[in-house]
Amino acid sequence: MPIHDWACVSANLFHHFHQAWTINISNALNGGLLPKGYSALVEQHAAGVIPDVIALQRGQKPKRRPEPTGGAVLTMNPPQTRYIIRAQQEISAARGNRVTIRHPLGRVVCVIELVSPGNKAATSSLKSFVEKTVDFLKHGVHVLVVDLFPPSARDPQGIHKAIWDEIEEAPFELPPDKPLTLAAYVATLPKTAYVQPVGVGDVLPDMPAYLDPDGYVPVPLEATYQTTWASCPEDMREVVEGGLPMPEEAEE
Repeated sequence: MPIHDWACVSANLFHHFHQAWTINISNALNGGLLPKGYSALVEQHAAGVIPDVIALQRGQKPKRRPEPTGGAVLTMNPPQTRYIIRAQQEISAARGNRVTIRHPLGRVVCVIELVSPGNKAATSSLKSFVEKTVDFLKHGVHVLVVDLFPPSARDPQGIHKAIWDEIEEAPFELPPDKPLTLAAYVATLPKTAYVQPVGVGDVLPDMPAYLDPDGYVPVPLEATYQTTWASCPEDMREVVEGGLPMPEEAEE
């Protein structure tokens, strides 16, 4: 199923889709993709790093990843994204939902963020999203960002460039025909980003959710997108496919 042009419809419609999509991604991961003992949970956004990340991970020594005894075997080969970006130096200074993947001991190891229009609605909103993402990486939490909205005046080269500039300023330009961004970040030293630009009408590729610096599980973005879309109300699907406002919005 091609990616829809969510930028042309009400943000409330994407909010509904966003909430349902996070549930379907979580269900897919828990349905056999994650190794036994790992779990994916849908959690509400919080300002900055979610409290239990710091509470559970501060002072803990790195633990060896348990051998998977169920679910999919972790993939060790690098993801086949268009760009693989590694930082040359480390950082010098230390309303939606997200999906968190937790280690068997309860420690958060990866966060999946679906960007919403509100994340780019103002300079402060974008800054908050970027800072939160970098905070996760600084605390050893891997991040997968899915941004189905084109660059705004606040992120002219997309959400990845805005995030990466806080890690290391380096040239990056989105292809003109692929203005949407999928980016998986590995919280290693140095940080690594696997970036796949996509466009409206494209099929979503699977993207990696890293459980440790060496292994990840593929997140079935296309399959979960299709499942979510099929459950949307018919009138909503007609509006999104036509790029039209909902009837009540057209009267305002």
